[in-house]
Amino acid sequence: MTWEGIKDFFQLKPSGHLYDAPLLYSLICLIGVGFIMVTSASMPEAERLFDNPYHIMYRQAAFIMLGAFLFMIATSVKMQWWKVANPYLLLMGIGLLLAVLVVGNEINGSKRWIPFGPINIQASEVAKLFFFSYLAGYLVRKRDEVQKNLKGFVKPLGVLGAYAFLILLQPDLGTVVVMFVTTVGLLFLAGARLLQFFALILLGFALVISLIVLEPYRMARVVGFLDPWDDPFGKGYQLVQSLMAYGQGGWFGQGLGNSVQKLQYMPHAHNDFIFAVVAEELGFVGVFTVLMLLGTLVFRALLIGQRALKADLQFEGYFALGIGIWFAFQSMVNVGASAGILPTKGLTLPFISYGGSSLLVMAIAAGVLMRIDFETKMATKQATSRSNGRASRRTASSPAAVVQEAA
Repeated sequence: MTWEGIKDFFQLKPSGHLYDAPLLYSLICLIGVGFIMVTSASMPEAERLFDNPYHIMYRQAAFIMLGAFLFMIATSVKMQWWKVANPYLLLMGIGLLLAVLVVGNEINGSKRWIPFGPINIQASEVAKLFFFSYLAGYLVRKRDEVQKNLKGFVKPLGVLGAYAFLILLQPDLGTVVVMFVTTVGLLFLAGARLLQFFALILLGFALVISLIVLEPYRMARVVGFLDPWDDPFGKGYQLVQSLMAYGQGGWFGQGLGNSVQKLQYMPHAHNDFIFAVVAEELGFVGVFTVLMLLGTLVFRALLIGQRALKADLQFEGYFALGIGIWFAFQSMVNVGASAGILPTKGLTLPFISYGGSSLLVMAIAAGVLMRIDFETKMATKQATSRSNGRASRRTASSPAAVVQEAA
């Protein structure tokens, strides 16, 4: 492929399409790869738990169909609705986080899911999207305050603190870290002062370290991460099995369906640690391909946000940038945890891991990105048309002006 072909694929120049083709193609490919890998990784566990090796596959297929429906709805909803509704969505997110503490289902010691018919809704996933929508609206309304004084900078952090407190009661530190990093990123892009920015980063690190030290199970994860081979059948068991999966993958992997670690050796093989199964079955080539697809998705999200800001669509721009940072950081944490680069966290790999709430919420977020791109292109075309119209009127009036001057 030539350099021109590469530039055309990534659309580094404006496209005539009213939708972002690379974003859509990468999204479809990620969902397709995710469905295949969830099917492969989940068969042993589905056979053991449900006496049907395809049980989890059927559920994932249902989530994908529902996600496609929500994606189409999100692409059809005007961004004006999000602008008006984001304060109410913020309150709805708080309501969901309170509700899960009262009526939520407890699974493996965590109370994160609200039963809703045949599925469980993870409240923190929904609240996360609502919070980013609110934050984008706040940065538009209070941009001068954020840039010029401490009060405007601290206000969104207070809202984040309320959300973080409710999410930590579940407990779910991973989601809090994702929200914190995204908030810091957006405040920086909105023009916050560097001193405040670095102070916030240091404060965030201090709080995360404190939360880890105060909870024995979190501390055990960190200890297992630092030296998993010291206790390969205890604290470091999951990471050791994941690293063994990476080691067996080689360049081209063991072949689709031939993973050994998914055979009840590695816990959560189809969920948090699905990337290790990708590495074992598809090898370096499969890992590189998935990372390229995720990189394209993130790159397009950030580019859409940048273009929206240039078109003076500030809410849309900040919202798209927030989604891009969210996808990027969550992908980095999931891949880093399975590869032993970061401590283990219960975060899904976007559009790859099994999980209804994560897939559905991210499908809505992807639909919002497509809608932002569409509205940005329409606004740019209208501005160009108005500019051309004014130029035409000036050209048409110039002969008359010349005659008048001559008279």
